[in-house]
Amino acid sequence: MLMMLSFIMLACFIFFLMSKKLSALTALILIPTVFALIGGFYDELGTYILDGVKVVAPNGVLMIFAMLYFLTMTEAGMFDPLVTRIVNAVRGDPVKIFVGTVALACVVALDGDGATIYMIVLSAFLPIYKRLGLSLPMVCCLLLQVAGLGNMVPWGGPTARAATAMHVDVGEMFVPMLPALVACLAWTFVLAWLFGRRERARLGGAIDLNGHFADHQAERCGSGWRFCFNWVLTAGLIVALCLEVLPLSYLFMVAACLAMVVNFPRLKDQQAQLELHAPAILAVASLIFAAGVFTGVLNGTGMANAVAQGLLHVIPDGFGPYMAVITALISIPVTWLVSNDVFYFGIMPILAQTAHAHGITAMEMARASLVGQPVHILSPLVASTYLVVSMLKLDYAENQRFTFRWSLVNCVILLAVSLVTGIFPLFVH
Repeated sequence: MLMMLSFIMLACFIFFLMSKKLSALTALILIPTVFALIGGFYDELGTYILDGVKVVAPNGVLMIFAMLYFLTMTEAGMFDPLVTRIVNAVRGDPVKIFVGTVALACVVALDGDGATIYMIVLSAFLPIYKRLGLSLPMVCCLLLQVAGLGNMVPWGGPTARAATAMHVDVGEMFVPMLPALVACLAWTFVLAWLFGRRERARLGGAIDLNGHFADHQAERCGSGWRFCFNWVLTAGLIVALCLEVLPLSYLFMVAACLAMVVNFPRLKDQQAQLELHAPAILAVASLIFAAGVFTGVLNGTGMANAVAQGLLHVIPDGFGPYMAVITALISIPVTWLVSNDVFYFGIMPILAQTAHAHGITAMEMARASLVGQPVHILSPLVASTYLVVSMLKLDYAENQRFTFRWSLVNCVILLAVSLVTGIFPLFVH
């Protein structure tokens, strides 16, 4: 009964979201609430929802103050010289802009956090996209490709979870995967080139941006010492984030306050900054906490575990020799439907037991389980995806439809190169 209820709930969620009958915000709150009541969980519903909100609260606070920090720095002109250099390099050519977007995103992605990619890259490039009239869904798609791959670095969440669940060394597990990841990155650059060519044809060539940004930067105010302070503060913040000297959300709280006080000393100007950025920040924060309701109901009622068990029951026993590839394939939809924690700590140990009986090692299973990560980044349970969609002012469902096919291509490349390089087997004898 619970298994059927959970599958119907997920199907309804996908239908209402993709058909645009409900917004992401309302779907994340109303659909799990209705199905929790149908399942008879009204007595515990409040507890489940609060537990879910508590899980996403650190990410919610982090997003609020990280957005405030980077948006304030953008208004203060911190990224103007970077934008100028980019403008001089790309000269209004969509191909160069999209390739440059992916290149910068790849560098930032080394920290394993998608939110950082979106905020830094869009702070530099968003004025250029808007001035040229480039396709923002294409921009979002490219950033999500890089984020999905960057999330797989050893210090990223999925890789660490897979290694922990399978009790293997994360370094030994990750290094052989590098050729597959490099192939996926190469494809992402090709995709940027293809998108750029399409936009170049649509726009009729390149556009001269230099005059526009010269005038735009002339409007900026602030002295040289503030510019230096902003970069020193940002560099110190990044170091502190990497070293995790304090909780990440608190670091951004302090940094955002310092950025406001230094760059906009007058109280009236600080209030104006808050009013300016409040709509974008509220849009992201509300979606994150709405996702907490969805997560809380899914986990608290046991629906997430029911989905996991249901998927395991549909795998015939005779498929044991192919368990590595089966794991890779089911990781694509399953990590979109449920959290990484449910997949790696709930489903993977059971799959690994079956695989072990046929001679497939825990190391091979751990690598296979990461194939779905390029699609996982699109999951409604991934908070950072709401950030990039909100910053680009896109419709969440339309972005899902546009990006999914390209993320699926990355999954296929990851699977194909992994099989060719032998980091996990197609089947065992």
